[in-house]
Order: sequence, then C-alpha cells, then structure tokens
Amino acid sequence: MTTPRATAELTADEARRIALRAQGLLGAPDRRSGVRGVLRRLGAVQLDTISVLARSHELVPYARLGAVGRTTVEEAYWKDAHAFEYWSHAACILPVEEWPHFAFRRRAYRDRPHWNHELPEGVYERVVKQLRAEGPLTATELGGAKRTGEWWDWSASKVAVERALMYGEVVCVERRGWKRVYDLAERAIPASLLHDELDDAECLRRLVRLAGQALGVGTRADIADYHRLKGEQVDAVIAESGLVPVTVEGWGRPAWADPAALQSPPRGRHRTTLLSPFDSLVWERARTERLFGFTHRLEAYVPKHKRVYGYFTMPVLAGGRLVGRVDPAREGRALVARQVTLEGPKAVPAVAQALVEAAGWVDCTDVRVERVDAPELRDALVKELARALA
Repeated sequence: MTTPRATAELTADEARRIALRAQGLLGAPDRRSGVRGVLRRLGAVQLDTISVLARSHELVPYARLGAVGRTTVEEAYWKDAHAFEYWSHAACILPVEEWPHFAFRRRAYRDRPHWNHELPEGVYERVVKQLRAEGPLTATELGGAKRTGEWWDWSASKVAVERALMYGEVVCVERRGWKRVYDLAERAIPASLLHDELDDAECLRRLVRLAGQALGVGTRADIADYHRLKGEQVDAVIAESGLVPVTVEGWGRPAWADPAALQSPPRGRHRTTLLSPFDSLVWERARTERLFGFTHRLEAYVPKHKRVYGYFTMPVLAGGRLVGRVDPAREGRALVARQVTLEGPKAVPAVAQALVEAAGWVDCTDVRVERVDAPELRDALVKELARALA
C-alpha cells in the first residue's frame, strides 16, 4: 500500500496527549453521558472473567468517571437494549448501533468450514426453538453448559448457542453471575438495526474509523488490533475511512489520526487512577510501550514463580503518564497492595491517591501494602496512604 503524504507532524508528547483525550482520560469527565457515553466513546469495552477489585468492564468506566456505582454500570450496559456482547478486540460490550457493522464477521463465521466442537444434528434448531419459547436463558437453562468438569468440554447445547451467537441469530443480552444470558436477536436488537445489509467494505470502513477515533492517533497495527481486523482489511479501506495520515516522532512507521483530534491541542485535567490491564488505553503492549515507554504484561496466566509484577497488575495513570503498577487484592474491608512497583519517588503521591480512591469505590476502609519493589520508597508510600485515609 502506498501511504499518502502526512497531513501533520506530531511530537511523541502530542500523540500521547491526543490518545489520552480520545480515550476519555484527559479533560473533564463526561458525567452527563455517563457509562453509556464511555462505551460509545471507546466503541468497545472488553470483558474478562477475572475479578479482583471488580471486573474489567466495571473498571473501565471507573477509570474515566470515578466512583460510579457498580449496579449503575451494569444497568447502563444492559438495560433497554443499549449494548450487546460480541467478538471485537476480544469478547466485548459494544454499542447496539454498531450491530450492522459486525455483519462482515457474522458472515465469516457462517461461512467457516471447520469448528473445534462437533454439533449433533438437530441441537442447533432445538436451542433456537427453546429460546423462542422461553428466552432469555443461560446455557445451563438450555440444557447444561458442560459435559464434564473440564472448562473447555462444552455440552451440545452450549456449542449450539455459542454458534448461534457467532452467526447473529442469538445475542448475549446480559451477564448473570458471569454467565451469558442469551436471547433471539430478533427480540434483543432494535428492528431498524437488525440486518446484515452492509457489505464488508462498509463494515470495515466504519470499524476502522471508530478505531481511529477511539485511539486518536495510531499505526496500521494499532487500528487493526482495536477490533481485531486483518492488516489487509485496514489497508483496503483506510483511504476512505475519514482518518488522515500523520507522522509521529519516534514511531518509525506510518500513522493515521482522527481529524477532529488534530483541530485543537489536547488540554485539561489528567485522571489519576488504576487501570484494568484490559483497558483499551493499554490493551496492546507494543502501543503502550510506544506511547508511554512502559512495558505492560498481564501475568494472570503466567506460573506464579515466573511472575514479575503480580497476578492482576494494574498500571497507575497520573499526569498523563504510567507511573507505577499495583497488584491488588481484597481481604475483608481492606484493599491489599500485594506488590507495588513505582517508577520513582515522584510516583508515590499518585499511587497512594489511586489506591485510596479505588478502595473507597469498592467499599474498603483501609489500604495495606505488602511489598514495594523499591524498599526505600515503602515508608514514603505508607505515610502518604495514612495521610490520604485520615
């Protein structure tokens, strides 16, 4: 692909600030739009099974809005058909108006020749018929989620309903105790949106544009990764996506920006907060290193003896920088920082503030520090926490 001439040259600092503003982490929080506004701004909020302080889809709006109630978060996503769950960057909550733009992916699943699970004849039709008569239902209510105790050994009913979800005949309309609740798309998706009429190119143009808007500025790989598109899919539509080519100091590769992000310099108050490792600001490791000079890796699936920073390490954002890491846990009414990594002494007040605010959000009254990677900073952090909690 021939890259058009760049329309702007950005410093690394300008690119970082543009990205923070695009992600809703620079400037006044949009409390009026609330959680739904965060979802529409980001275009996708990743789901994950791990819950330490809270689940990731709760941590994402918390990072931007502060201590929004957790029930409020769930209702904002699921009540009145404002969102649906589908495969985007991973399993994500998506704004319902984007349903038509995932038609390309539903078609690809329908045309898929091979699956990891065999599906006995008639089971798919039975599950759809049961949902039509009784839905919404969980996989357990449809006949059982598993055949055995092994997590990957799905029952025939679970295989069928998950395939129906991929095809778009069924929708996940909420999570109940972390179980997907399924219903027919014809009931769950507004009639005006319930179609697969858009061709692949129109779907891809929209998703590339949305990714560029949510990122502010990004490389081809950044934009492709946001909704897990292929590089060649991005190449095919980016010229017509509305994004504009730019160069960024130190990136060493072509980039594209949301033209609206270039119209005014990004200014305003920076959020100080813990970030979910699945937050879209940091979910792509190479981009995080490029923007912040910060290596971030989720170690939950790394054997314990090989972990460097902890099980569910949360980056700490302050002043538009990533200034540390915290591996949190909860014990009763205490938020426990099992391991804290600080980028330097100047990070101490920000990390203490982030810990105290997070503790209050999850109804903890105390913060306890177990380990600080720089032992000489432990006393300073403990004192700062005591001051903030007083």
